[in-house]
Amino acid sequence: MLPAIFLDKDGTLIEDVPYNVDPAHMRLGSGVATGVRRLHEAGFALVVVTNQSGVAREYFAESAIAPVEQRLRQLLGVPLAGFYYCPHHHEGTVARYTFRCRCRKPEPGMLRRAATDLNLNLDRSWLVGDILNDIEAGRRAGCRTVLLDNGNETEWVLTPGRRPHQTVATFDQAADVILQQHSLATPCTT
Repeated sequence: MLPAIFLDKDGTLIEDVPYNVDPAHMRLGSGVATGVRRLHEAGFALVVVTNQSGVAREYFAESAIAPVEQRLRQLLGVPLAGFYYCPHHHEGTVARYTFRCRCRKPEPGMLRRAATDLNLNLDRSWLVGDILNDIEAGRRAGCRTVLLDNGNETEWVLTPGRRPHQTVATFDQAADVILQQHSLATPCTT
């Protein structure tokens, strides 16, 4: 079973443009390109887990997500093991997407599904996100967590299940923390 890095998309990997599905407006965040490359080279499976309530709210069709995924894969320049999204929201306007689900973060459903689909070890995995709902999803799935404190979290409702294991300012700092902890946990084979 592989360790994974679960990655929030908007505000973590790419600059946060609310409800954007135009690939032309996608830009990687600071330190993302080098950080994901280093995590990939260290043997982590990279898995995107993203809430996409714009589908339920009828801001865009579910079919608009595939070109976004394709563009993100191009921008990152390293293979993604998976791309999981939740189109649901309990306050949506599209009936088939309007309900409380088990995949919308802070629920851990996307992470658990990815772990099953991709044979991932959640106990050895990390989640990197820019809001505490991301952190809660990671903790509930049994992962260690890193909060990218870039100003996107506005509520700061801290409970034990929402406290990040680490807090950093840039994505490359998140990669530093993960790789340092990973090297401490990996037994030496020489």
